Amino acid sequence: MVKIGQMNRLQAVKPIDAGMLLAGGEFGNILLPRRYLPESVKVGDELDVFIYLDSEDCIIATTLTPKVMVGQCAHLQVKEVNAVGAFLDWGLPKDLLVPYNEQHKPMEVGRSYVVTVFLDSYTNRITASSRLSHHLDERADGLKVHQAVDLLICGRSDMGFKAVINHTHLGLIFRDDAFRTLIYGEQLRGYIKNIRPDRKIDVSLQQHTEKGKDELAEKILQFLAAHNGVSSLTDKSEPDAIYRQYQVSKGKYKNALSTLYKQRKILITADQITLVEQR
Repeated sequence: MVKIGQMNRLQAVKPIDAGMLLAGGEFGNILLPRRYLPESVKVGDELDVFIYLDSEDCIIATTLTPKVMVGQCAHLQVKEVNAVGAFLDWGLPKDLLVPYNEQHKPMEVGRSYVVTVFLDSYTNRITASSRLSHHLDERADGLKVHQAVDLLICGRSDMGFKAVINHTHLGLIFRDDAFRTLIYGEQLRGYIKNIRPDRKIDVSLQQHTEKGKDELAEKILQFLAAHNGVSSLTDKSEPDAIYRQYQVSKGKYKNALSTLYKQRKILITADQITLVEQR
C-alpha cells in the first residue's frame, strides 16, 4: 500500500514525456517528474521515492528526501505567511503548510518552530502543527524507565526543558538533569528517568543507574591518580567545566563526589579535591 508522506518503493511501469509513471496501487500510476528520474532507470526497476501532493493536490513522487515525514517532528523555518497559514521549508518544492488553527502561537517569517507532521484525514494533505500536545502523547504508554530515546527540545518551563520523545511523546527534562542550557530545536540522545503516577514522563540526558554512578566515581579517581592526586574541579565548579571533563551534569558529579568523600577516598575544599592516600 502506498503511504502519502512516507518513502515508498515503487516499480517503474511506463516512460512518458513528463517523466516515469510508477505503480501506485489504489492511487493508480504516480508520476515521477523527469527532473528526479535517474538516467539508468528502465521499466520494471524499483525506486525509493517520497509521495506527496503537488501544488494542484495531485499525488506525485520525488527522489528527494524531505527534512521531515508524516509521523515525525522537526525544527523548521517559516518561508511565508498568508491568509491560509504559515509555510515551512522542508526541503521540497511545495512548502509545508501549518494552518492557523494548528499554530500554538502565530508564526513569523524567518523564525523556526518545532512541529509535528500528520496526514489530514479529510484532504489527504500533509500538514504540520506546532500544537504538539494535541498530537503527541504526554502519557508514557509504550515507554519504560531507563529506555534510551531520541529527544528534540521543544520548549522551556519553570522546572526545565520540554522535549519531544521519539517523535511520539512529550516529556520534561528537569534543570538538574540538564548539564547545560538546552537550545530550542536541538536534537540529542536521552533516557526515560521516571514515569510519574499520572503517567507523565521525566527524561534525563544521562542514564541513572548504580552502575553509572560507580563508573563516574572510578573516572574521578583515575583522573586524580593521573594528576598528582589533585583536581580543581569541585562541587562549586561551573556545569560546563564539569561536562567538558566527564560529560555529566553538575548534580551527578556532586553526587559522585559525595559518595567518594563518604568512602574517605577524597577530601573536598573550596578550591580543590584531593585523593586520600590509602594505607
